[in-house]
Amino acid sequence: MRVLSFQASHPGLVTACFAGVVMIQVATLAQSTETHQGLTTVDGLKVGHHTLSARPTGCTVILATDGVVAGVDVRGGAPGTRETDLLHPTKAVQIAHAVVLAGGSAFGLDAASGVVRYLSERNIGFDTRVARVPIVPAAILFDLGIGNDPTIRPTADCGYRAAQAASNDPVTEGNVGAGAGATIGKLRGSAQAMKGGLGSAAITLENGLVVAALVAVNAVGDVIDPATGQVVAGVRTEDGAGLADARRLLREGTTGTGRPRENTTIGVVATNAMLTQAEATVVAQMAHDGFARAIVPSHTPNDGDTIFAMATGRYPEPVNVGIIGALAADIMADAILRAVRQATSIPGYPAARDLGQ
Repeated sequence: MRVLSFQASHPGLVTACFAGVVMIQVATLAQSTETHQGLTTVDGLKVGHHTLSARPTGCTVILATDGVVAGVDVRGGAPGTRETDLLHPTKAVQIAHAVVLAGGSAFGLDAASGVVRYLSERNIGFDTRVARVPIVPAAILFDLGIGNDPTIRPTADCGYRAAQAASNDPVTEGNVGAGAGATIGKLRGSAQAMKGGLGSAAITLENGLVVAALVAVNAVGDVIDPATGQVVAGVRTEDGAGLADARRLLREGTTGTGRPRENTTIGVVATNAMLTQAEATVVAQMAHDGFARAIVPSHTPNDGDTIFAMATGRYPEPVNVGIIGALAADIMADAILRAVRQATSIPGYPAARDLGQ
């Protein structure tokens, strides 16, 4: 069965104005009695965020203090990553102790240093005989254009605080951590764009196998619901009140001209299965199908789309890697949808809920 949740709207409403159009948005959301757990459904993983509200931007940390087998697959033409070479199946180190996702472009990679410090203080890391060295791969997205001060970006302190906040509680979603400054629908520039965010989802099979995903959605294009083919959020119409549909704009050649926008969607898929590093890499590769199903266009020359895969090995039975990869793609698409549906507006960037999606 799927791990599902329902969100109930708060009775208080506020109005917001985007591109001269007044819309009603929900002020707050109340969590229902059925909890949405997300990535922390996978036993052994903790998730923490630190959000810099001044811009906004932030970072998200997935802690695996016992060490997990990890793989990665990087696509798109503009990646920003750290320690991804070490996750190749031919390399000596086969585990990771955390993964960091951050805003701030290349500056945000500094957040991983804070997580390394947090783990080192607790004597967690790869044993080199003289010291335990934490293995902390990371990836960043571009959000420097959000807010008024691009010098505000995630630092090592951001990563340290996110690690301190990490827990196995249900994953907080929307405008938090790496998703705080994420935006989508930038094919025609920021004036017709919308708010992206961070989302997480999981599936638990009857036999106890778990596959989960967490993603910060900062795409140039639209988010599509694969089940219906409908646009959930993305490029808005010129009046700001509707969705233009990036697929139609691409076919008509009306996406506009000018310098391409920097973007990037980054995420993690995880399972409680026991995998080798080569198998984890295959799962990360297959999970990119979730990007392609739910984001149009994806993997563009100005994206650095990256997915990490983490396997805790706590599920004792043999597994079919192809099935795990297929589930990872499916649940990644679900997490992308949640990212935009849980997001809330920031100045100039309405959220999906503002357009009734």
